[in-house]
Amino acid sequence: MISHAGAFLTAKWSQLAMLNYEIDPKILQPLVPAGMELDDWQGRTFASIVGFLFLDTRVLGVPIPYHRNFEEVNLRFYVRRKTGEGWRRAVIFIKEIVPRTAIACVARVLYGENYIALPMRHSIELQNYTATGPRTLSYSWWFRGTENRMEVTIGGNPENVADGSAEAFITEHYWGYARQRDGRTIEYRVEHPRWRVSEVTAARLDCDVAGLYGGRFVEFLQSPASAFLADGSEVTVSKGAVLSS
Repeated sequence: MISHAGAFLTAKWSQLAMLNYEIDPKILQPLVPAGMELDDWQGRTFASIVGFLFLDTRVLGVPIPYHRNFEEVNLRFYVRRKTGEGWRRAVIFIKEIVPRTAIACVARVLYGENYIALPMRHSIELQNYTATGPRTLSYSWWFRGTENRMEVTIGGNPENVADGSAEAFITEHYWGYARQRDGRTIEYRVEHPRWRVSEVTAARLDCDVAGLYGGRFVEFLQSPASAFLADGSEVTVSKGAVLSS
């Protein structure tokens, strides 16, 4: 069970499509806050485009009308920070897309995250995991009048993640850091159980990478090094705390 004590936000994250791209660490290094370092898996540095569903979202335990269920697509990478308790393995978001302006505003104000609001939709054909034939999931968003889309085709049933695997590396970063405009960094915890993942047999990204994320990412966000679908779970997100300098 997850403890909700001290939680700012609770929700269920569901159907997390994860496209993982190997990327030159020199591209990401300028985005790493002071006191942290890039995290890698077997010497390889990754950024991921992740699409998923926020369900039953509550802020301080209270559901917000018309803002409980929605899509999110984000571009993120992985860092770690040494503390007296050991390493904290974390995610830094480059940009997060949601369909509601109020959600984006709250995240920008309280966490300093780079949220934007765009029209979005999703399509799921995964209900029967025992069926044969293609099973697909897609997330779409409209940017500068053009539909952008990520899509995965699922080839297997959900399975437990193996220790030390690439899937474990991608899914098991339980902290978030966001560098603020004044140079300070906010830290927050994201708590959830270990997710199960399904094999992806085909993955596609149709995206204005340069327009959304900057030209330096175009070369790297072409063909993913890996892709999978995580089933998701209940999550809690703690209130952000400013790191001492």
